[in-house]
Amino acid sequence: MRFGYWMPVFGGWLRNIDDEGMEASWDYVRRLTQRSEQTGWDLSLIAELNLNDIKGIDQPALDAWSTAAALAAVTESIELMVAVRPNFHQPALFAKAAANIDNIAGGRLALNVVSSWWADEATQYGLTFDAHDDRYARTSEWLQVVDGLWNKDRFSFDGERYTLKDAICEPKPVARPRPTIYAGGESEAAKQLIVTQCDAYVMHGDSVAAIGPKIANMAARRAATGLGPMQYGMAAYAIVRDTEEEALAEQARITAMPAVPPKGYDNFEQWLSGTQLEREIKLRDYSVSNRGLMPGLVGTPAQVRERIEAYEAAGLTLLLLQMSPQAEEMDRFAEQVITPMNAARG
Repeated sequence: MRFGYWMPVFGGWLRNIDDEGMEASWDYVRRLTQRSEQTGWDLSLIAELNLNDIKGIDQPALDAWSTAAALAAVTESIELMVAVRPNFHQPALFAKAAANIDNIAGGRLALNVVSSWWADEATQYGLTFDAHDDRYARTSEWLQVVDGLWNKDRFSFDGERYTLKDAICEPKPVARPRPTIYAGGESEAAKQLIVTQCDAYVMHGDSVAAIGPKIANMAARRAATGLGPMQYGMAAYAIVRDTEEEALAEQARITAMPAVPPKGYDNFEQWLSGTQLEREIKLRDYSVSNRGLMPGLVGTPAQVRERIEAYEAAGLTLLLLQMSPQAEEMDRFAEQVITPMNAARG
């Protein structure tokens, strides 16, 4: 299992808690990322939203790609998985900029391709917001352009949305044949795109019983394409405490709904309408981002390690974890979960 974490670009992950003690600032994420390299973390996911989806749209949200470029220059080993939304980036110009960041990072850049769901944000920024399946059609063309520029000396493309003629992208990314491309989605359009054009499938948090069949389904789809195997990742929120009672008490604290719903709930209905989730999302689940509590990584170090081993047996290869307050909890998790699991594997 590889261990990754979500960069707190929104100042936290809890919609019911206003102040989590981790500001949305360059100073905080720089110190957090440099520390994570020292304590055994493999990857950081940097989300891309121009509006703050967690704390309310009027609160600070760090820009993903300028943050990634800066982190590439001040880190040495951690993989930087940066979210990118095709309708926000012209693909040829993006390919050039991302290749440069990968060179700064020495081949540590990865993409998390997200087909946007937030209509209000696109409208505020004057961008096109496609209908659900049209978003994946755009993403497919966008990926063809980016991949072509990264692998061809000159690249031409004539699609419905993008046209290029003899375009050059130099230098190429260090990572070959390209930086790893992660993507998620539960609709048929999303799954078809991922198995044919991406390298890894990332999922919202869910039970082992649900995740195992999802991985098996995607692995079978991938095998049918004749392409190589994919990686499989899942989002989760982790609470590790000395006793199970302490862990459950913390879970109760962070999911208790205030009398007045926090600002982070303003776009709840819009988020649901912009997705095609396979299972009903309850309001309580929304209190923690990305269905993070559903995997049940809540308990003592031994309980959490056992739970992770069950996911690993089901085929999961990457955990993308959220915690709060993140710096302190990441240190705890590294010491009590990551280090013992790595030691047990020799």
